[in-house]
Amino acid sequence: MIRELIRGAGLLACAIALSGGAACWGQSKHTAKPAVVLEEKPADALARAVRHQILVLPFYSVFDTVSFAMDGDKVVLTGQVVRPSLKASAETAVKSLEGIRSVENRIEVLPVSASDDELRRAVYRAIFEDKTLQRYAIQAVPPIHIIVKNGSVTLTGSVDSASDKALATTRASLAPNAGNVANNLVVVAR
Repeated sequence: MIRELIRGAGLLACAIALSGGAACWGQSKHTAKPAVVLEEKPADALARAVRHQILVLPFYSVFDTVSFAMDGDKVVLTGQVVRPSLKASAETAVKSLEGIRSVENRIEVLPVSASDDELRRAVYRAIFEDKTLQRYAIQAVPPIHIIVKNGSVTLTGSVDSASDKALATTRASLAPNAGNVANNLVVVAR
């Protein structure tokens, strides 16, 4: 356990556990009341660990999407991936977490197609070469995911604004051979 003393505005000490929770004690500078104890719920910590395991998977990229739902200590994986090995790796990584009893793997492996691969690259360039959308590409796994299946494009993930969401659809539609573009992006203020 790492202890960190918070100084400045009040006399308050916090112990920050490796699990991510924090327990605080002491008194505020302005009140004689004890400080509030901040604890992370075990389910929240487990969900964060599952999300982390997915994000650090080898070969997880902008062309894959993996989601999960939790029911207690059971995890259901969903999404679409280009590589069959990524589907298996996701299940193995999540199963390895302490506190996970079972994993149901419903991840779909996308069909192998040279034309879909070409379309993925074209949509990627169309979106991430745009001056406004470039900032999304600088992350290890960009928040905009491009799913191509049998010539159809689906954008998933998140963006900062409704205008970015609309621009991503417009740019994806401009890619050569991009017919139907479904936009499932969610606007999340950061």
